[in-house]
Amino acid sequence: QVQLVESGGGLVQAGGSLRLSCAVSGSIFSISVMGWYRRAPGKQRELVAIITGDGSATYADSLKGRFTISRDNAKNTVYLEMNSLKPEDTAVYYCRMSGLRYLYWGQGTQVTVSS
Repeated sequence: QVQLVESGGGLVQAGGSLRLSCAVSGSIFSISVMGWYRRAPGKQRELVAIITGDGSATYADSLKGRFTISRDNAKNTVYLEMNSLKPEDTAVYYCRMSGLRYLYWGQGTQVTVSS
């Protein structure tokens, strides 16, 4: 059974940094596209960044330069490094794993940025 477990969320002041992790069980991690998405209060879920199995990353235009996605295929883990955080980054952050015929979501981790 595939499980995605996020961690690393919390409360941080504006300008601070956080590193989210998503640990994945199962053997299909290395061939999967991994992504981070977020849902802010009162808004729809939106893409933050995705990374392919070979490490090619794509970011939401508004987040380029502040957020970095990376993965460690040996640890079945994907990371999201978030710097220069702003109050508008406050959201539940979700990890997603996808392939040709599958799609899995984590349960989400709350990130709150205080002004």
